[in-house]
Amino acid sequence: MDLNDIPVRQVSGVSALKAGELHAFGVFTVNDLIEYYPYRYEDYRLRSLTEAKDGDKITVQAKIMGIPVLQRYGKKSRLTCKMVAEDWMFTATWFNRHFLREELTAGREIILTGKWDMRRSQLTVSDSEFPDKGTLRSGSLQPVYSVGGKITQAWIRKTIGQALLQYGEMIPENLPPELLREYDLMPRRRAIQRIHQPQDSEEGQLARRRMVYEELFLFQLKLQAYRAMNHDRMDGVQHELENATIREFVRSLPFELTDAQKKVELEILQDMRSPYCMNRLLQGDVGSGKTVIAAIALFAAVKSGHQGAFMVPTEILAEQHVRSLTKLFEPFGITVGLLTGSVTGRRRKDLLASLQMGMTDIIVGTHALIQEDVFFRSLSLVVTDEQHRFGVNQRSILRRKGFNPDVLTMTATPIPRTLAITAFGDMDVSTLSERPKGRKPISTYWVKHGMMDRVLGFISREVLLGRQAYLICPLIEESEKLDVQNAIDLYVGMQQAFPDFKVGLLHGRMTAAEKDEVMRAFYDNEVQLLVSTTVVEVGVDVPNATLMIVMDADRFGLSQLHQLRGRVGRGEHASYCVLIADPKSEVGQERMKVMTDTDDGFEVARRDLELRGPGDFFGTKQSGVPEFRIADMVSDFKVLEASRDDAARLVGDPSFWTSPQYAPLRSYLQREQILQGELID
Repeated sequence: MDLNDIPVRQVSGVSALKAGELHAFGVFTVNDLIEYYPYRYEDYRLRSLTEAKDGDKITVQAKIMGIPVLQRYGKKSRLTCKMVAEDWMFTATWFNRHFLREELTAGREIILTGKWDMRRSQLTVSDSEFPDKGTLRSGSLQPVYSVGGKITQAWIRKTIGQALLQYGEMIPENLPPELLREYDLMPRRRAIQRIHQPQDSEEGQLARRRMVYEELFLFQLKLQAYRAMNHDRMDGVQHELENATIREFVRSLPFELTDAQKKVELEILQDMRSPYCMNRLLQGDVGSGKTVIAAIALFAAVKSGHQGAFMVPTEILAEQHVRSLTKLFEPFGITVGLLTGSVTGRRRKDLLASLQMGMTDIIVGTHALIQEDVFFRSLSLVVTDEQHRFGVNQRSILRRKGFNPDVLTMTATPIPRTLAITAFGDMDVSTLSERPKGRKPISTYWVKHGMMDRVLGFISREVLLGRQAYLICPLIEESEKLDVQNAIDLYVGMQQAFPDFKVGLLHGRMTAAEKDEVMRAFYDNEVQLLVSTTVVEVGVDVPNATLMIVMDADRFGLSQLHQLRGRVGRGEHASYCVLIADPKSEVGQERMKVMTDTDDGFEVARRDLELRGPGDFFGTKQSGVPEFRIADMVSDFKVLEASRDDAARLVGDPSFWTSPQYAPLRSYLQREQILQGELID
């Protein structure tokens, strides 16, 4: 029986109530439970005070020497008691553990874990236990899990231990023998046991190493198998394209393509001419000209006798694309339609009929495009903008609206190319690394809060010249925990500072309709100052906006700051980004320096990787890169690369699809629905 098919309720000690709590953590089956890995270990191994350094967290065995002293401060308390360990007299201190006073009897042995203050010979105790009571944690490494609600560390440790006791013998090996030998990997059953119950830190690391490789290998196997089955299927749309027709359209553009755009254009047109299904990721910095490349591809699809769909995350962005594409395509007789949640009634009915009959060549829209009643006559190209805003399932629904259409996916989140190729293993990756000709660089300044008066003067000067400004802050309302500027206070403050200017407010708690209304007013220059949270990070182009002010800028990540900066500099006027911050940490200061030193998104992304460290660079909201249970795409990048090569080699071997030794991997692909030809994440 497969552990994926056994409900977690079957583990002894898991009640219906506890099972419900575990479901909130994504734990539904026994397999989910044993793969719920700890994120670190508490070291309860006994140490000698003579080798402990000041500030270390240590576990020591001691003898109680004095009478405990209890001090109360309202509901809080402080308990101190003299101890001796290896002839070293010291004081043990507990906070809010008054009930221990009765247990602290002179001469009794005790094991203490806490922070060592060498100068004061004091141990601030976090855990304590008595050897004469038995069942000790001391001498061991205790796993620490991500828990909450009514699930405690002690309970999850005990429950995972029970699951391993009941079902440990059923844990199957899923990696082929040659990979286990090549990397000297621990067998799977032992690795899972030892990751939860390591004898020592070295054993825990070896167990983690095995499970990290497995997780990344299976992820890559999924991508490589999907790629093998779809990339080489010669049942895609083979677009018939005349070079002269494409050249005529490119010459009609109001600007000259950069060398990077020309290179990417050739890659995409080559894909579209082939009988294979294109599955290409186009990544480019903010304002690098991705939309123009999408327009060329859509033009090629229509001139080959087919239709194109362009899916974007917001209504206002869809409207902007319709305006710009209509201007480009009108001279060539290509019709562009708009389908969003706001298009209703007769308008929607007529548009859907026009689309189905082939009278509308290109449709631009939001997730409204994937609704059941949307049909095409001949959809041959699907373009999705800001791909991380749409799940794999949403994109695949749109793809199924045609017969194996080509797919072009775009993102403005720059990712170092090697990482992008590995992370998006099922896609070919094209990169726009040049700024379009004529686009002015954005001047970036970092100032302290004490210079706010000068910033207000700068805002006033720009608005009096007829320009507009964004003011971004990290919170919607005032927070007692964070001393940062918030949007509502800033909005009121700007109204008071500039009574003659129109000030708008935009934040995440507003409805989509309210957000669109505010953005439209800003786009039409009815609002001169827009106070907002990061909802404008990916948004509509406002060519007249020349000033981006970011409050408490040190609280944003580098890539996010770069995205915000990209909201200005979209028109003919010189543009500026002002970062207001008093960073206390070195990392915060370094972020500000990076932003003022470069406006190259790929360089910013590289530095962001360095500064934010493993695990924080990618977030599901930011990039669409998958989250892993134990692996980290940045710190485990070398393993990721090796696993990609191994998976590609295996999938390319004909024996993989027939040999019994690969049956567990084929079963995995079947369970993940890859062998049915559909990628589900």
